[in-house]
Amino acid sequence: MTIDLPTPVGRRIALIAHDNKKHDMLEWAEYNLKLLAGHELFATATTGHLLQQRLGLPVTCFRSGPFGGDQQIGARIAEGGIDLLVFFWDPLEPHPHDPDVKALLRVAVVCNIPIACNRATADFLISSPLIDRAHQPWDPAADPRQHCHARTGPGAVPQLA
Repeated sequence: MTIDLPTPVGRRIALIAHDNKKHDMLEWAEYNLKLLAGHELFATATTGHLLQQRLGLPVTCFRSGPFGGDQQIGARIAEGGIDLLVFFWDPLEPHPHDPDVKALLRVAVVCNIPIACNRATADFLISSPLIDRAHQPWDPAADPRQHCHARTGPGAVPQLA
């Protein structure tokens, strides 16, 4: 069975960086400015404003992470409104909104969107030839009994009952 998916004009990319990682995010984004320019960008408040000032690209800003921004982006992911998450989080610092961070990463995994948590992975994702190809969307709420991404066709993994 072949599924015709529209070719994306650009991805919807969420960019988040904890305080100690904002410099890394700015350097990464500046280095990848030409690649990012073809995509729709979203970010939490401080990260988004820094990226707007540094890159001159439009960025849709949500609230600051500790004030619900991570949850807002997580909701967008769950609704199918974000295609890729670049989240430079700081594993060496405690965060008062750590449950929100974990929830954001969980929903990104459940909804099967690519996640980059460091510059190396972000470089691989943004420069991948797959960035411009259609992606099989998946809605985990479509079948609540389904706990993993069901794939059909060659190489499909049979699901256990």
